Amino acid sequence: MNNMSQIMKQAKAMQDKMAEMQKKIEEMEIEGNSGGGVVKVVMNGKHELKKIDIDASLMNPDESEVLEDLIVAAINDVNKKIAENMSNQLGSLSSGMDLPPGMKLPF
Repeated sequence: MNNMSQIMKQAKAMQDKMAEMQKKIEEMEIEGNSGGGVVKVVMNGKHELKKIDIDASLMNPDESEVLEDLIVAAINDVNKKIAENMSNQLGSLSSGMDLPPGMKLPF
């Protein structure tokens, strides 16, 4: 029974840490880019787009499709970085727990 009590304490501590980490992740701002940096986007951890920066060299009406593609690529880049960041942070959180083999977080 003592082991179960310890597991419950660990679970509660982990839950508190996860809530804190989630808040921290939501407040982070991460930059993604495309076209070698000519299009940059900044998004927070809640996947809210905060800023788009487009190099003036792309402001050509004849190349609007290229610009549109670069914006999409930059947004996809930042979303990938947010997901990787969240995965890394959650992985570090579970490393201190004595979870049974094969059990991963989040459950």
